Amino acid sequence: MKQKLKDILELAGNEISVIRDAKSLEDARVKFLGKKGKLTEVLRGMGQLSKEERPAIGKLANEVRQKIESIFAEVAAQVEKEALAVKFEKEKLDVTIPGNRRGIGKKHPLTQAIEEMEEIFIGLGYDIAEGPEIETVQNNFDALNTELNHPSRDEQDTFYITDDILLRTQTSPVQIRVMKSSKPPIKIICPGRVYRADTVDATHSPVFHQIEGLVIDKGVTMGDLIGTLKLFAKNLFGENTEIRLRPHHFPFTEPSAEVDVSCWVCGGTGCRVCKGEGWIEILGAGMVHPNVMKACGIDPEVYSGFAFGMGVERAAMGRHSISDLRLLFDNDLRFLDQF
Repeated sequence: MKQKLKDILELAGNEISVIRDAKSLEDARVKFLGKKGKLTEVLRGMGQLSKEERPAIGKLANEVRQKIESIFAEVAAQVEKEALAVKFEKEKLDVTIPGNRRGIGKKHPLTQAIEEMEEIFIGLGYDIAEGPEIETVQNNFDALNTELNHPSRDEQDTFYITDDILLRTQTSPVQIRVMKSSKPPIKIICPGRVYRADTVDATHSPVFHQIEGLVIDKGVTMGDLIGTLKLFAKNLFGENTEIRLRPHHFPFTEPSAEVDVSCWVCGGTGCRVCKGEGWIEILGAGMVHPNVMKACGIDPEVYSGFAFGMGVERAAMGRHSISDLRLLFDNDLRFLDQF
């Protein structure tokens, strides 16, 4: 039995010393020290020894076990060291190589335009008012003095949900809601998304954005409107910008006007952007129609006011010389990163 124990020790030393991975090392441990291992098999035969032999063999068996465990510990430490070295080599990081830059998001050019216009009017003492994009026909048309047979109420021009509910075609219903719920003086702008059944092309979209303004108070005149629009245009397009009013018709204002600004590219001399005219149309405006104020419970004999509205996309396209409206909605980062 002494010889068997010595043979097991020698065999274990030879096999374990050349192992270089954790799995093989565990397999060897089970082979020599496990419940069914070689050392255990020898120890099971101790019952056949005489009383005189057992102490010596037991002592030798313990020494063999300790030596095998010591060999295992040394090899395990070496295997762990080598595995860690391989891991370090695989995960080695060259700190001299430039890292990958994370892209920083930017505000969309439409958001930039809206916030810039909001800032201008907030500086003039206006409040920001918002309302639902799903509106009633009453607020979107009737209260705005737009008669039943008006072309804008045609189903081919507007998205109807029911006969009485639609997607708002302008942010003017927000003005109606404010006039119905508040007493003058009123001084608001209404930015938001609006909808019309337009075919998508370079200058049209069924979804776009507007900013409208409303002022109601005693003694408000057309002169106040013109002064406000001049100040707005100079702040948005440059100090040398001039405005021009052309007579127009809107059901909800009287008198009404289309408002042009001098071309921000050529300054009014004529160029490709303004099609040689020197002027670019940006908004519609006028004095609030008495019928609109009556529909909202405001006495037009006591109060007067003006309103204006403009497309945000048109202003953004003008400021950045964008020729195709669809570029604003394509979400192409090569385009959006320019702003």
